[in-house]
Amino acid sequence: MAKPSASFNQQPSQLEVNPILALLNAGKLLEAELAAKKLAARFPNAFILHHILGLAQDGLAKFDAAVISYSKALDIAPNTPDLHFNLAIALTNLIRLEEAENHYRKTIALQPQFFEAYANLGTLLQKAGKLDEAINHYRKALSIHEDARGHFNLGTALRDEGKLDEAISHFKRAIALFANYADAHNYLGECLRDQGNMEEAIKSYLEALKLNPSHPGANYNMGEFLYLANRFDEAVSYFEQSQLDDWQERALYCTYKAEHFDDFKAKLDTIVRSHKKHKAPFLATLSSHYATNFGTEDEYNFCKNGFDFVYQKSIPELAEPNSQFLKDLLSDIENTAIEVRAQGMIINGKQSAGNLFKRPEASFRRLGDIVKQEFLNYKHQFAGADCELIKSFPNELEFTSSWYVRLRRGGYVDRHIHEVGWISGAVYLVLPKDKKDPTEGCFEYGLHGDNYPQKHDNFPVGIASPSVGDIVLFPSSLFHRTIPFNSNEERICIAFDLKPDGDIFIRSSY
Repeated sequence: MAKPSASFNQQPSQLEVNPILALLNAGKLLEAELAAKKLAARFPNAFILHHILGLAQDGLAKFDAAVISYSKALDIAPNTPDLHFNLAIALTNLIRLEEAENHYRKTIALQPQFFEAYANLGTLLQKAGKLDEAINHYRKALSIHEDARGHFNLGTALRDEGKLDEAISHFKRAIALFANYADAHNYLGECLRDQGNMEEAIKSYLEALKLNPSHPGANYNMGEFLYLANRFDEAVSYFEQSQLDDWQERALYCTYKAEHFDDFKAKLDTIVRSHKKHKAPFLATLSSHYATNFGTEDEYNFCKNGFDFVYQKSIPELAEPNSQFLKDLLSDIENTAIEVRAQGMIINGKQSAGNLFKRPEASFRRLGDIVKQEFLNYKHQFAGADCELIKSFPNELEFTSSWYVRLRRGGYVDRHIHEVGWISGAVYLVLPKDKKDPTEGCFEYGLHGDNYPQKHDNFPVGIASPSVGDIVLFPSSLFHRTIPFNSNEERICIAFDLKPDGDIFIRSSY
């Protein structure tokens, strides 16, 4: 074996390192990378050069290379907290989240007051649905160092857990610490909206837009408010400015609701031609409604025959006599402190806020796992179908949201779709028994709803009559509603949406 060169165990002088640090600090990342590589070839055992190289590569978005450089530095100096922290960030950018979590934990073990590590670890845990752990880490970070970003992150987790009042207090505290925090103003508005306080929500959105006129979320939320207020032409400009999520579908929706049919058809045709895969359920809703309305061919192949993809099955753990699982779910719904979200489509009833399947209660977690298995069963049942609903079925089984709906006598949920879902569904826990009509309390689905403009009344509908313990899954593009019931009983279900495939994002900071 060849002996290492004499320089292997030597270290570069500060005079050699300082110019590279100057390049790094001046933002001349490519030059810093090249200089660090050159010097590291002479001094391969100098951890500072590998660290500098990793920082430059990180800044250049060369995350694979940065991971290699940070790892080499850690081989030389394994007990360096900053290295573990920076490596965790690079791994997060590569969606290697378990490895990133491990290095954040090592950072904390080596430097227990490293508040940024607690905060970033909280973000990873939040994305994994471990809300209680995430909240604990956010609180620990704030106990070490109070800052606006910490309050913002904690607010987002509390909102996911349905604790809107507490989330609002942390968004307000973030704004108090950093008045120009546009994201915090926007999220504050979303919580106020969920509580039904639209006047204050609008003020928050507008404040965010005053700070950042291009803010995607605030523009999107303003567009949503305006279209709910039937101010469709105004809403279009906000959606187009947002360029966020399903903005194109929302803008097209407003064009359709405003009855600009020629403009709508021209824009829809452009989308159909330009999109190789028809993967937007909301566009499918609009396209099928237009086709039915005007007697034309539906050209958008997300799921042209949505009625054929309605799936109903009994969940044995819930349907069995005296099911303890069912009792646990109903007990947690009744006794757990979950705030209610204001929901205009629900009559004589209420809907929970937050994401139920991300909560810590074992019953909700268990049901979430069962539903994920039913998603796989659904995919298997319809395997081979010539539509994007099945061909582009999400690889990651993640819930956009999940919530309970409790209805009392005369209660119903009006016709609507779930614009941000792929597959939507519900599990039925309590159903009215004293029916004068067999359809009372049933689930109805169809191609019309939401006061879409109608040229005729010949829009088909279908009905599913669930039993306690049943799950019903259906394409998110279908309109659906609860048929009102008149008995003095309660109807309880847990509803949810499967999230379409999309990029994992890191929550923004100020």
